[in-house]
This record gives sequence, structure tokens and C-alpha cells, in this order.
Amino acid sequence: MHQGWIRVHRSRLIAYYRLLDILLILSVLGVCLYALGHSLTKDWLIAGLLASVFFAFLSESFELYRSWRVDSYLKMCGKTVLAWSSVCSVLLLIGYFAKVGEDYSRLVMGTWFVSTLLLLNFWRFSLRQILFYLRVHGKNTRPAVIIGVTDSGLRLQQDFASNPQLGIHVRGFFRAAEASELSSEHPRAAAAEVLGNVDQAVAAARAGELDLVYIALPMREEDLIGEILARFADTTATVHILPDFFVANMLHARWHQVGQSNLLSIYDTPIEGFNNWLKRLEDLVLGSIIISLLSPVMLVVAAGVCLSSPGPILFKQRRYGLDGRTIDVWKFRSMVTQDNGPKVRQATKNDARITPFGGFIRRTSLDELPQLFNVLQGRMSIVGPRPHAVAHNEEYRQLINGYMLRHKVKPGITGWAQINGWRGETDTLDKMSKRIEYDLHYIRNWSIFLDLRILFLTVFRGFVSKNAY
Repeated sequence: MHQGWIRVHRSRLIAYYRLLDILLILSVLGVCLYALGHSLTKDWLIAGLLASVFFAFLSESFELYRSWRVDSYLKMCGKTVLAWSSVCSVLLLIGYFAKVGEDYSRLVMGTWFVSTLLLLNFWRFSLRQILFYLRVHGKNTRPAVIIGVTDSGLRLQQDFASNPQLGIHVRGFFRAAEASELSSEHPRAAAAEVLGNVDQAVAAARAGELDLVYIALPMREEDLIGEILARFADTTATVHILPDFFVANMLHARWHQVGQSNLLSIYDTPIEGFNNWLKRLEDLVLGSIIISLLSPVMLVVAAGVCLSSPGPILFKQRRYGLDGRTIDVWKFRSMVTQDNGPKVRQATKNDARITPFGGFIRRTSLDELPQLFNVLQGRMSIVGPRPHAVAHNEEYRQLINGYMLRHKVKPGITGWAQINGWRGETDTLDKMSKRIEYDLHYIRNWSIFLDLRILFLTVFRGFVSKNAY
């Protein structure tokens, strides 16, 4: 198998992928029928064929058969789950409105739906691992070059080198004579293998020697970038632009079109439209289940607060919610005082304001349990950046660039920063900066699967922390 075999035959392989999905859907149905003592009747065959057709259509709509070389498996898995779940929903709706549900075994349907979903994802995971193995060993690679010896270009080269499973081999750099690039004497640029200039890059692309071209020039070189793009339009190379000035700060960027104008949103949220509905459903379902399971614990904690010191059981504090709007967040009272003004002092080690019982519920995060009701109200989510006091927000937004971007999603009871050890007192600016870094990572990479992963890890990492006072 030479390096380009899979790419050259990609259209044929995609046809095989589609055929494999259809065969898998029908085969799993047949196995479920046989294993559960049912025969393959005309009704079941119609259901299987409808599922195959709907899945093929929805897979195209969700771009399930595109290249996933540089995307995560979780994203591909999410698309697969969404496509198959939609198929199952359509079949159930058809059965309900056609009043033929009684003709089908619920056990068979449920087993078929779940088994097919698992196998659809399993074969994709297996194929992905095989491709990773081949690419690490020099097979199925794609040659790439970078135009522009710049900091962003050198960083991109290092990123590809650090991820050999992607199979993207950067042959070297081509300089753009008129652009602002690092000089040959620059320590970092000295290690870059320069293959020539833009004219030579275009000639190589026309000769079919280049597959991927990455333009890593400063965005202020707009005219030059436009000229280079126009010249590569006469080739079959795939061209990407690596924007330098905001590449590290983009927050779920996406393209929008207004008339004939294309707009690129830089600071945006991934949780809107269908995702917003999905996130809200997750919060309602999980919030209700957790409250039901932990209600005895909450009653015990409430009694402990009441008996340990005089004062109210619950403490309400104003914090910033979605889009920076102020919300009231509930906690079990753990201190003898209740700071909620323009100056709020964070709890520290051996803080005299914390009651003995309050120290216990703070260390174990039991004081946060009333926020489950904030979740049901829609003010918070189960998973998201932890809400800070308004006074702290006003302080840190002036000290940390991008601090307020964490409010592009609802605050959460647990979050990516918390399970990675960045909870509790932030007595230095570096600690708060690190927490914000993890919060923004969560927003950039949000998915239902990431939420479930955080919830699972919270059980082992999120409740008790040496940094929580």
C-alpha cells in the first residue's frame, strides 16, 4: 500500500463505508430477531430498509462520510449517535402515527437500536485505530507545505510533528518575498527547511507534487494572501489559511453569510440552537435524577448547618450567569458571615469565618448541592465554568485577557477546570489564569460526551480537594 492509495481510492472506500453501514443495520436486526425468538417478516424487513435509507440520508446531512483525519473521535462518534438516534426517532414516530407499534416487539426494537449504535461506533473506532497505525508507520500520509516562515507556521509544523497519527507530513516551507516573515538568522527560523518561493510552490502544486498547502502569513498581508490564493486556484492542492493574530483566542469560530458577505465570528458559543435544547434536556434529566438520589444527603446537611451555628441554612450570592447577566446562586451556609457586596474576600486556609461543619461541607463540595435547583430554574448547568462572585468578576476581568468569555455558556456546578485541580482559593493571578484557560478549553470543545466525561470524573476528582477551604 503506497502513501496515496487510500486517498486515490477514497470515493470507492466511502461507497464501501456506506454499504458496510447498511449491511450492519440489517444484519444486527436479523441477529436480534433470531436471538429473541422472532422471525424476519415483511414488517421487520420494511423497518430495516427504512432505517438504512434514513441513516444513509442523515449521514450525508451530518457529513459523516467526510475525512475525519484531523477531527476527534468523540466528534465523529457524536455525529454517528445523532444520525442513528434521529433514525430511531423517525421509526418510532412512524410506528406511532401509523398505529402499527403493536406489530413490533419492543424488546427487539430496543436491542436493535442499542446494538446497532454500539457497532456503528465500534467499527469506526477500529478503522480509525488502523489508520492511525498506518500513518505512524509512514502509510496513508499526505504531503504538506507551509507558505510563510512565521511563528504560527513553525508552531503548526511542530503540531503536525507531535501528532504523527494524523498522517500529515510537512516537507518544508516556501517563503513569500514580500511578506513579513522571520529572518533566516532568527533562532527558530534557522531550523526551518526552506524549499523555495511562492512561484516554486505553485509550480509544484500544478505538477501534482503538493497535496496540502497551509498559508501562515500575517493577516495584515491581505493583498498578498489573496494573490497567493488566486494562483493556487489553478491547482488541485487543498489550501488552508492559518490566521495568526487571533488563532489562539478564537472561541468556537464559525462562518456566517449575510447577502454576499461572509462573516467569521471569533467569540461565539457552541451551545445554541439544537445544542442548546440538548444541553437543557441534559440538565433537566440529570438534575432531577441527582436531586432525587441526594435529597436525603441534602436534608442531613441542612440539619448540620442549622445545628452547627446560628443563621440561615441557605446562603444566596449574586454571580454572573450566561452573557454576564447577574443571577442568584444558592449554597448551604458554611460561614458565620455572608459576604455579598462590592468586596468579597475568598475563603483561605484556617479562615476564621468558616464554621467547623462548614469546613467539612466545603471540602467535600456538599455546600454546592442547592445549586441543583438553580439548574432546574435554567440559571445554571450541571457542567460549566464555576460562577464567581460579582466582585471577583469585576476584579479579574481587568487583569486576565478573555476572562469574560467564560460567560458565553451557563455556569456549572462542576467543570473541566475543577476536575483538573483548579478549584478552591485562587490566591495568585496565575491560578486564576489557569482556571480560565481550562474554562475556555471546555467551551471550545463542548459536547454532550465531554459533559458526561466531566460528570464521571467529578465522582473521583471533583468532590474533595486540598485547595478547597
